[in-house]
Amino acid sequence: MKQLSSSNVSGITATTTTLLSSPYKLSKRGNSKSNNVKVMRNKKAGVHGNVAYYNVGGVYSGKPSFMMWTLHDVVNVMRYHRIPCVFAAGLLFFMYVEYTLRMVPDSSPPFDWGFIVTRSFHRALASWPELNTLLAALNTVFVLMQTIYIVWAWVIEGRPRATISALFMFTCRGILGYTTQLPLPQEVVGSGVDFPVGNVSFFLFFSGHVAGAVIASLDMRRMQRWKMAWLFDTLNVLQSLRLLATRGHYTIDLAVGVGAGILFDLLAGKYEQSKTTKGCTFYRGI
Repeated sequence: MKQLSSSNVSGITATTTTLLSSPYKLSKRGNSKSNNVKVMRNKKAGVHGNVAYYNVGGVYSGKPSFMMWTLHDVVNVMRYHRIPCVFAAGLLFFMYVEYTLRMVPDSSPPFDWGFIVTRSFHRALASWPELNTLLAALNTVFVLMQTIYIVWAWVIEGRPRATISALFMFTCRGILGYTTQLPLPQEVVGSGVDFPVGNVSFFLFFSGHVAGAVIASLDMRRMQRWKMAWLFDTLNVLQSLRLLATRGHYTIDLAVGVGAGILFDLLAGKYEQSKTTKGCTFYRGI
């Protein structure tokens, strides 16, 4: 077994301050004469005298790196990986909340923090129909803006990614919305000019309003249309507040709508890449 210093191994960062998993990356080029490599961890990086072993074929023969951490290593992880540490603390906190929380009885309406936060806004809309109608009309205009931009990107500019993303998103939304049909909130404030127009039935989970705006905003950022993207993001936030105030969506519908917009934009990008071949672009067939 050959022993190498961390400076002699290409592509290896021997420190837990920058990696949370095993601190050694396998080289793509293995040495057929030596199956195992022993790497000394760098003391200057805050790791004191521990040794890790791994097999160049991809099978580790030593202990996982976190089992060899010292107190200094733990401090460095908390220093350089603050976001994962915050989420770890969140995991512990919400484990406590989940196992001590009293469930909402079936005779009561669903509990939603978004409804509590927008309670005053809800009362204003319920008592002022003209304001509710105006905001509903503006919401419908914003939905049309999303639709026009997404279709424009494909038909006029020849970039189908946003359109493909929207098709993926709305199909998945339809499947999920039909599979689990959530009850409409009891205090819903409807409007005849809202979208869907005329207070017809619609899926609550997840919000197509929010997801569509996210898809359009991401496409604008790809095209470096920063002002348009920020405008859509701002309108999306205002739209979300209105949807909560009118009880047209639960908070979870809006939060998942953001994630769905990002997810299906990524999937549409992967689809484009899969259809792009050498000498023949994907757009030729669209």
